[in-house]
Amino acid sequence: MLVLVNPYAGGGTALKKWNALDNSLLDFSDHQRAYILEHPSMYASVIQSAYEYGERDFVAAGGDGTVNEIAKALINSEAVLGLIPAGSGNGLARHLNIPMEPKKAVQIINQLKIDPIDYGIINDIPFFCTCGVGFDALISEKFDQNRGRGFSNYIKLTLTEYFNYQPEYYSVTIDNEEKKNYKAFLITFANASQYGNNARIAPGADIRDGKLDICIVSPFPLYKAPRIGIRLFSGNLDRSTLVFTRQAGKIMVERGSAGAIHIDGESCQLGKNLSISLINKGLRVIVP
Repeated sequence: MLVLVNPYAGGGTALKKWNALDNSLLDFSDHQRAYILEHPSMYASVIQSAYEYGERDFVAAGGDGTVNEIAKALINSEAVLGLIPAGSGNGLARHLNIPMEPKKAVQIINQLKIDPIDYGIINDIPFFCTCGVGFDALISEKFDQNRGRGFSNYIKLTLTEYFNYQPEYYSVTIDNEEKKNYKAFLITFANASQYGNNARIAPGADIRDGKLDICIVSPFPLYKAPRIGIRLFSGNLDRSTLVFTRQAGKIMVERGSAGAIHIDGESCQLGKNLSISLINKGLRVIVP
């Protein structure tokens, strides 16, 4: 079993959690190696080399960004991915009901119950939890630039940026149906139900159903923000009249200009035209 540790995940807490673990907890400890990797670009080459030598069991110790980088190298193969949640949000692990406490997560790994899950693709880039455009993409971009990490800093940044944010117009085509135009606060494409920290943007999303959940949030006045926030963390955002939800296999989005998107909590830049689709049960994951 190959364990890949991102020392920077969760503001450095991932490395602390890994160092605090007694490796004898792993049933595979006699045949288990750990790599502490300094940059995400290193994951693919390490995994490829290990896979060529017959390794099939991999563990990601980090957050959703770490999981994304590792899982991209494992999709559509015989490889198996285990999770030790140690990031800021841990959306995929939370969706799969994997414990946040590292020792309990290791106990799940030891049971080696394997279940295939879906993954999404946006412009040829895989994602496993959520991706999207709009306000949450802006916050992801600003959060990456922010020296402070953690949930409290994320909330502060969200409140600060709300007052300056201008919602954009998007043309959306769902499953080759007629194109529709939306002025949206944000649009999220969800494979799993949440961003992380139990903020459930798509409460009904099922990671094994072969469908993406698209969530379009309309612009809203400040006085409605608390109610939106309550719904987000209570798991009933989809009941809001400000929110349009739909399941889809393929989605096309056109926006006014290239710009920021978020992919599993990490910010990147993509063009005006976005193509989003799903691969059914393309990643094998260790689950409770």
